[in-house]
Amino acid sequence: MNYQEIIINTDGGARGNPGPAAVGIVISGKKEDSDYLFEHSETIGDQTNNTAEYKAVIIALQLIGKKDLTTETLTFILDSELIVRQILGKYRVKETHLQSLVKEVHLLIKELKDKNLLKAINFRHVRRHENKRADQLVNQALDSLK
Repeated sequence: MNYQEIIINTDGGARGNPGPAAVGIVISGKKEDSDYLFEHSETIGDQTNNTAEYKAVIIALQLIGKKDLTTETLTFILDSELIVRQILGKYRVKETHLQSLVKEVHLLIKELKDKNLLKAINFRHVRRHENKRADQLVNQALDSLK
């Protein structure tokens, strides 16, 4: 399916740091006069908050590839300014385990571009209340562990 733009809201969180963690992903796209919406959430074991945020982006990129969604522009919306700035190379990533996650994000982006599934990608930071549905999905997944 070819979309003008695909917007992905992601969130990741852990109860405790580290602790039980989950991701929430909302994918929406505009194709002529129809909208596409897909939601995904899952638990990811015991992780830190930052790892969960990265895992949400990674899983979202994997979903785009699996569903063969094609777009000119892919826009990620996250409520973690740190993760956005690290992915964009504006902040240095000090922790080794996070460095490997950043590399994985960039590798997945390259793979999607090589398959012509996207041409441009943007990462945007928003306040938490503007990423409400992705946050709800994280909490629903974590609540399912009880």
